[in-house]
Amino acid sequence: MSHKPHHHGHVHTHPLSAGPTRRDFLSYLLTTAVLAPWALGQQESHSPSEIAETFRRMSEEYEREGLAAPFKGITTSGEVMPALFEIKPTGVSTDPVRNAAAAFIATLSPVQLARTMYPVDDIEWRKWMNQHFYARQGVSFADMNDRQREAAFGLLRASLSTQGFELTRNIMRLNETLAELSGDHDFLGEWLYYMQIYGKPSATGPWGWKLEGHHAIINYFVLGDQVVMTPLFIGSEPVKATSGKYAGIEILQKEQNDGLALLKALPDPQQKKAILEFSKTGNNNLTEAFKDNVVIDYAGLRTNELAGPSREKLRDLIHLYVSNMDDGHARVKMDEVDRHLENTWFTWIGGTQPDSVFYYRVQSPVILIEFDHQRPANLRKFASDPNKPTRQHIHCVVRTPNGNDYGKDLLRQHYLAHPHTT
Repeated sequence: MSHKPHHHGHVHTHPLSAGPTRRDFLSYLLTTAVLAPWALGQQESHSPSEIAETFRRMSEEYEREGLAAPFKGITTSGEVMPALFEIKPTGVSTDPVRNAAAAFIATLSPVQLARTMYPVDDIEWRKWMNQHFYARQGVSFADMNDRQREAAFGLLRASLSTQGFELTRNIMRLNETLAELSGDHDFLGEWLYYMQIYGKPSATGPWGWKLEGHHAIINYFVLGDQVVMTPLFIGSEPVKATSGKYAGIEILQKEQNDGLALLKALPDPQQKKAILEFSKTGNNNLTEAFKDNVVIDYAGLRTNELAGPSREKLRDLIHLYVSNMDDGHARVKMDEVDRHLENTWFTWIGGTQPDSVFYYRVQSPVILIEFDHQRPANLRKFASDPNKPTRQHIHCVVRTPNGNDYGKDLLRQHYLAHPHTT
């Protein structure tokens, strides 16, 4: 069975997106990051302000189309599986996160507060996009003083594991490497990351925060001592810095190598089931920006067929992504993953050699993970073949299917139990 790159796993999209549109054309430009003068409308050079205005309009168009349908959540059939998530104590305190958020908020000026604070159910939660030109809200690290920056990092440290914090910081650092290599310091760089706070940090009520920038998007929802940290987007181009200020930094190698090791450890018949296509020619991720409602059928190899050691390898791979959360809440999430481990699927597109490029997906009712080697984007000029995916450009996405991205199902249940007026 042949699967087209953007429709493997029988993907269904909103009817409005059927047929080639200007959005498809923009998609092509964005996935290849070819924003030549003709893409902006004329064969002439454009000032940074003109380019910024074009990018702002493109951002608005993406938002308008991406948010046309109300949030449902990622599903396998278009229908949300009920009763997967419940409001219940975890026994893992969120006090450190709440206190760190309050400390960060206390450092902000009135103007910054107005840009940074949103209601907990605001549509702004869903407005995120990896592309470096996306018009972002909130307060950026570039506009923070040292005290504010330290307080923002304090919030990240309290919310993430040591591994998760270091990964986030290294993504930011590698974005500086990308600015050095591409010569674009207007839209790329270490500090072009934005913080937003949703709701009022509370011990009992719902609230959360978001970090947003190129290759790093963290949505962090809190209700009592429960946490939902999806959608999560982590990636980089390059993933290894060989020059410049941060030479020597590399990320996402374990995610890459452990995925391949899991596939290679499977017996041949199971490998054949897992692999949808042996050839990877494009970008395969399905759950990036404005894909909150995408329908993706299970595909590949189901975990209940795996022998114990292979099943443990798959679980370890899931844990690698989940463990970017603070350790306690990562354990809570893994308990949820374990309850559905029998109905977890592993899907592969691409080669199986030590230097192959590939895509893999892990999918269950309560978690969806995508790993993708992408085509060169901002570093196309250095690529031997700019149209082929490379190991130097990686995108990873973690989602909570069936309506609980952004903690929305928990928030829905909270409002049912505690009717509120806006």
